[in-house]
Amino acid sequence: MMSFKTALALLLLAMFSMVAESSWGNGKGNSYNYDLSKMSDLRKLYNSKVFKAERMTRPLEGMSFQVGVLSHSGVRVTIEDGTIWLVHKGDGYGISSQTVVVAARHMSSNWKIVETKNFGGSKTVSDFVKAGGTDYKLLFDNCHDAANRMMGG
Repeated sequence: MMSFKTALALLLLAMFSMVAESSWGNGKGNSYNYDLSKMSDLRKLYNSKVFKAERMTRPLEGMSFQVGVLSHSGVRVTIEDGTIWLVHKGDGYGISSQTVVVAARHMSSNWKIVETKNFGGSKTVSDFVKAGGTDYKLLFDNCHDAANRMMGG
């Protein structure tokens, strides 16, 4: 017979899997509307120096609360021209990489700052995307793991 703790852990994991899959950007039916469509603009963004980075969390889609891993993580970066972008990872978020960069104006008000770090231009947006990684794995390479790596943790 299964212990109560084991049953609860399995239930939470199953719940997280279902909610994470239904979260924004699962790739099913997304039209991939891009804020930057010119290759030169994308290259400029990816090579832009990051001055401020904020690790942030929000409740999973469809939930009004967040508890530990039952949340979504990302890093909001302010680059040299003053624009603000969210670098985050999710299953089905991107085409060639599951770590994507979106304009911060697309963020809901549910995001909360967890940690702030001044990078002083020592890293680029590309460094954050690389730290996030290309593949998504729920248990061993998820949004929380990616955000921690981006912040240097």
